[in-house]
Amino acid sequence: MRNMMTLLLALVAFSFTAQAQMELPQPSPEAEMEQMVGLTEIEISYSSPGVKGREIFGGLVPYGKIWRTGANKATALSFSRDVMIADTEIPAGEYSLFTIPGEDEWTIILNSETELWGTGSYDEANDVVRFTATPEQHEEFVERFRILVEDFDNEKAHIAIEWADVVVTFPVMVHTKKQAYASIEETLSPSWQRYAQAARYAWEQEGDLDNAGLWASESIAVESTWYNHWIMGEVLAEQGDTEAALEHMNMALKLGNEAENFWYKSRVEENIENWTAKK
Repeated sequence: MRNMMTLLLALVAFSFTAQAQMELPQPSPEAEMEQMVGLTEIEISYSSPGVKGREIFGGLVPYGKIWRTGANKATALSFSRDVMIADTEIPAGEYSLFTIPGEDEWTIILNSETELWGTGSYDEANDVVRFTATPEQHEEFVERFRILVEDFDNEKAHIAIEWADVVVTFPVMVHTKKQAYASIEETLSPSWQRYAQAARYAWEQEGDLDNAGLWASESIAVESTWYNHWIMGEVLAEQGDTEAALEHMNMALKLGNEAENFWYKSRVEENIENWTAKK
């Protein structure tokens, strides 16, 4: 009987403990930012404290001292491919992001040690790159600390550190063209689709008309389709050869009208009309 009573009391205590657990918001919740820039994925993980009426820079975050750039565990910044920051090649991988804020200049640091809590075990010997950036007045007041990837294209992005009325940005250069052309070289095969895909990328995204024309010609040589004639016509038009461009665009219209899917018909017809008027 005593054993049964002990077991019952233990179950009651366990039940009370389980019911007593509270769900409360964290003062500095975890945040993540992911952005594909060209062929490179940039990921940022950090904790996001609030201003809460405090003086931030020069107060809570002293000038001239190393800062974890957020709260709790050191902020992590990772790249799926090699990038360049401040003229330094940064291998693909994960890094801790530290900063030294100043009134007129910040020092930005990427460190190879990624399992740091705060700055207590920070070792400058593990720095991968150090460079400076200029703080600016933010156009809005940012209550919760945040790090964003913004103003990006295929070759670069800007990482913005924002809190209170301050924003600090720095560029990250990726190597999209080099990587894309390497992929084309590795995977190009005698397929009209592959040649057309490479041609369109070179024309539309890189403005590389020479390679675009070469690959479009190779595509047509494998199989003549409305799609590769359309690309060839666009490339020739940009090179200034309107007459040759019209020939390919008219062929694109003819083959497209015979095809099951001709999703650029209106664009092809518009090109023919416009280019004919210029002759």
